[in-house]
Amino acid sequence: MQEAVATLERCLAYRFGRPELLARALVHSSWAAEQGEPEENNERLEFLGDAVVDLAVAALLYEYYPAMREGDLSRRRAALVNESHLALLAGEIGLAPLLLLGRGEERGGGRGKPSILAAAFEAVIGAVYLDGGYPAAHALLGRLFAPWVADPPPLGQSDSKSALQEILQERYGATPEYRLEGEEGPAHERRFTVAVIFRGQVLGRGVAGRKKEAERRAAVQALAGLEKKDGSVLARGDLLC
Repeated sequence: MQEAVATLERCLAYRFGRPELLARALVHSSWAAEQGEPEENNERLEFLGDAVVDLAVAALLYEYYPAMREGDLSRRRAALVNESHLALLAGEIGLAPLLLLGRGEERGGGRGKPSILAAAFEAVIGAVYLDGGYPAAHALLGRLFAPWVADPPPLGQSDSKSALQEILQERYGATPEYRLEGEEGPAHERRFTVAVIFRGQVLGRGVAGRKKEAERRAAVQALAGLEKKDGSVLARGDLLC
């Protein structure tokens, strides 16, 4: 865990005075439950971080768009702080491989689930807030979000499948296909694994209790991968690892 904390500190360009806070931010509830310590997870930090992210992004938008109306500001903030985009930012700071997940969640593809990644990202922000106060959290979020404020992310769209299809159609004149790779679990708790494939290459995978949701998650992962490959995300900031 010390190595994971040190790695993430380098990605964040922030040194914790209380590294145990960052360590807690990496603990998913499934892992804590397996260890017999169900309360020792990152959910409280996620709760706190959610509020800090909302406030910091609202402040960034307020400063960047002095003439924009409240309704438009709210819509822009929603696009920036939704689950898909926070999961993308979690990928930017290299969060996925550092998480502690339970065995079942690991087998179920938990490291690629937008919900888990977004929650962990908020937990990290909550940890920064408790360690260094709002100025530290605001400075970090400013570095992460400021480039996106002027250029809203494609993952802000509610329909990630449509966004992916439009991008591939525009760039390559073709559309992706979704392939069911597996089903497991009893009838009332089915888990579907779906891959989105383009020209024979797997762009992303999603796991969910419904095939439609698994397809959506695969599209979210594919969009994030396309951003990385194009270099458009790499050009947005210096916090990537």
